[in-house]
This record gives sequence, structure tokens and C-alpha cells, in this order.
Amino acid sequence: MHWIYGVRIDEEDGDFVVTVRDLPEVVTSGDSREEALELAKDAIEVVIAKWIEHERELPPPSQVRRAEQAVALAPHLAAKASVYALWKKAGISKRELARRIGRQETEARRILDPRFGTKLEQLGEAAEALGGKLVVGLA
Repeated sequence: MHWIYGVRIDEEDGDFVVTVRDLPEVVTSGDSREEALELAKDAIEVVIAKWIEHERELPPPSQVRRAEQAVALAPHLAAKASVYALWKKAGISKRELARRIGRQETEARRILDPRFGTKLEQLGEAAEALGGKLVVGLA
């Protein structure tokens, strides 16, 4: 899954206001397009992390539209979101995830924690245990 969101930037009274169609919670603004885009990236990551922390479904981002700019999640959060989405889809407990990867439940919880610095190899193992494959790419 590609974690790339379409961000719309509109100039209003000298401010650059940002909205994200797929994440209505994200509304921010900056003094310049560049600042607004940076603030949007931060806001998107905060919302995704909160959704994961509250164990909400992560809907896949829709196609970026012509009037929007593409903003990708930071690589580590994108990997976490991918594993998390697989885990939610599998409908299993964290204890079952731990069993499948041969680790303690505490480690499974950390793997699914968006703020914990899990190694990429562990995320890859978890993805495979959930029937997926974590792939790193360059755009």
C-alpha cells in the first residue's frame, strides 16, 4: 500500500490553507506554500499515528487529484501503517501476532506502536506473518 495523500493548498487572505480530502481532521495553514506543506506533512503523520493508537481502521489513501500535491508518510510510519493495516485486516489479537512472529506480546505491541522505533527487519517479519510483504521503494 502506498501511503501518499493528496493535499490541497488554497491561498486565503495571505495564508496558505491546507486540507486533506482523505483525512478531514487535517486542516492547517502557513505563511508560504512550503511552510503549509511541511505543516500538512506533520499533521497527516499525527492523525495517522493517533488512528493507529486508537486502533481505528486506516482507509487506503485515494488517488491524488490534479489540483493536489502528493505528501507521503515518513518511511518508518508508512511501514508501521502497512503492518498495522494487515494486522487489522487479519482480525487477530496482539498475542496471536506475537505467537506468529515467535516473540513476546510486548514486542508485538511495540511493532504496532506508531511511536516506537521498531527495526525494519521486525516490521518485515510481522508483515510476512500476516500474509504480506514489506517492500521499500523509491519515488
